[in-house]
Amino acid sequence: MTECAPPREGGGTRRVLLAVHTGRADIVALARAAAARLARAGFVVRVLDDEADDLDIPGAEVCTFGPQAAEGTEIVLVFGGDGTFLRAAELARSTDAAITGVNLGRVGFLAETEPEAVEEMLAAVERCQYEVEERLTLEATVFDDEGRSVGGTWGLNEVSVEKVERARVLDVVLEVDGHPLTSFGCDGVLCATPTGSTAYAFSAGGPVVWPDVEALLLVPANAHALFSRPLVTSPSSVLTVAVPHDGARARVSADGRRLVEVPDGGRVEVRRSDRPVRIARVNPTSFGDRLVAKFGLPVRGFRDARSHGPGHEAPTSHRNVLSREINTADGLTRRPEGVRSGDADGAA
Repeated sequence: MTECAPPREGGGTRRVLLAVHTGRADIVALARAAAARLARAGFVVRVLDDEADDLDIPGAEVCTFGPQAAEGTEIVLVFGGDGTFLRAAELARSTDAAITGVNLGRVGFLAETEPEAVEEMLAAVERCQYEVEERLTLEATVFDDEGRSVGGTWGLNEVSVEKVERARVLDVVLEVDGHPLTSFGCDGVLCATPTGSTAYAFSAGGPVVWPDVEALLLVPANAHALFSRPLVTSPSSVLTVAVPHDGARARVSADGRRLVEVPDGGRVEVRRSDRPVRIARVNPTSFGDRLVAKFGLPVRGFRDARSHGPGHEAPTSHRNVLSREINTADGLTRRPEGVRSGDADGAA
């Protein structure tokens, strides 16, 4: 964890890059308002060329999508869901820029801020009142059947080895640190980071891992085997997924964005990358609080909860879970900080 370093007096202009899901008018309007505020605060606002026309921000710098887009910027601001965040991570990872987001998608574990708190987030950026976490990323290398490297990619959430043909089962052999572990047929195998533990790996039955834990996850997807449990290994481990010659065709998918074909009889080696992604945190909300808010988790013991019939032990609500409000057993909704501190009416 490092603190935001404000620019030295006379040390030059502060720049911010916007990455925006421009398919929704409300997101575009929010991004424009944020850009206007930052410009008034003395920032130079930069936008991507494929988003510039939709955003139509006066005086903005326009750059092409690529590693150079975030060069010289202090922070990348994301307006969208996790998909937009992962796209922006491709830009920020090769630079010293930190990345933070306003969640305008559905769950949005990567984004730091909900829409109603945008002004507070912008104020924190202006005053350099944020801390930067370095998130572990993965490096994947693809080898052919003769051991020659034929491609590679990286992932912030996960690198998955998956079948290409829907109707076939993918046969794999798993190794950890060069030692054979097991083999089975499956839909794929996910190698995930703690950051990605709440994404694809979570859907495949993997554990939730706090993002400050240094570890690698290996999670089989729909394995046809008695032993196919998710594994948590050392951050220095090398995870290998080999595909036999007589198996189905396979490919590597990184964060659902970057694809690499795996040759017949090839293998994929996944290890920790030496280049992390820097994520800016502007509020002290803990990861546990985020879990409670995103999934609407009950925060009382089950014996104290009032029963409303099978399947309805916790009162239901039409409120959006992204509002960070929590259903409590007295039929009311409260924000996480109210539940932690304890309410006078016995809701916490």
